[in-house]
Amino acid sequence: MRQFHHQRNKEPLLASLGRCTISCILVLLTQFALSLVPRFFSASSFLIQLALSVVVLLLVVGFGKWCRRLLGVFASAPAFVFCNIFFVWAVYFVIVRQAIPFFIDAVFNGEVAMLFIGVCSILSSDPGLVTSQLDEIKAFEVEAQNESSSLLKRVRYCKLCKAYVKGFDHHCPAFGNCIGQNNHVLFMVLLLGFLSTEASYVMCSFQFIRDTQILGGNRFEIGLAGSLAISTLLFTLLQVLWQGVFMAWHIYCMCFNIRTDEWINWKKYSEFQVIIQSQPGRGFTEMRFTNPYDKGILQNVKEFFTVRD
Repeated sequence: MRQFHHQRNKEPLLASLGRCTISCILVLLTQFALSLVPRFFSASSFLIQLALSVVVLLLVVGFGKWCRRLLGVFASAPAFVFCNIFFVWAVYFVIVRQAIPFFIDAVFNGEVAMLFIGVCSILSSDPGLVTSQLDEIKAFEVEAQNESSSLLKRVRYCKLCKAYVKGFDHHCPAFGNCIGQNNHVLFMVLLLGFLSTEASYVMCSFQFIRDTQILGGNRFEIGLAGSLAISTLLFTLLQVLWQGVFMAWHIYCMCFNIRTDEWINWKKYSEFQVIIQSQPGRGFTEMRFTNPYDKGILQNVKEFFTVRD
């Protein structure tokens, strides 16, 4: 079978540095805004502080969108992820670490190191790109009809990358890359790594807060170190909550052999449609969803982990 390749456009170095700088500034702004929650609402319960942190994050996101539209200032989402990881790790290293046993400290630092490696890997990974030229795509799809693997038929178009991707699931803004047939497993492993690292930080920061007894104190007793320990705990806990739901969704998709794009846009793809004819005397038909790729959970999981280029 012919192989097709797609070369992604490279952003100029100066523009990349500018976007990364903006991302770093946004991270500092976000974390500073979050640190105000435990400082000025120290008497409030932990759940109220968690809810206020959600409001603060939404306001910061809205401010970022306003800057982008009004000033034309663009940030780099992958750099934003990197800077947030580094910021939380820095708070751990400078503040939280003093209350953590040696073994747990070594495990957490190892998790952070693996997280950096994983993010770098997925940034440069090939999701299963094929050429964007229409005539070659048609030829690819014709050849795919004769292949035994159903994944070879599932070539979808990513509007952001302007490229066709085999087994396309979604375009991930956080990593600036598509998630497709070739890097879907890496994406799942990385998502699990984020959950594991963030859960570890939640436990470590909670132990520090418990040992120092700063939770529930007034803002003068908490201080900057205490505010950062609590705010980063709130931040990582929120990450665990939404990423846990996201992970559960991808596990569901893996078990039933469906992609996120296919689930959302199934009406665009004929293989997911079945037409139900109306009964005699009724002049209507009904289109329903069907999944022709579902072979049972065990076979679906096996295919997910084994089918690659």
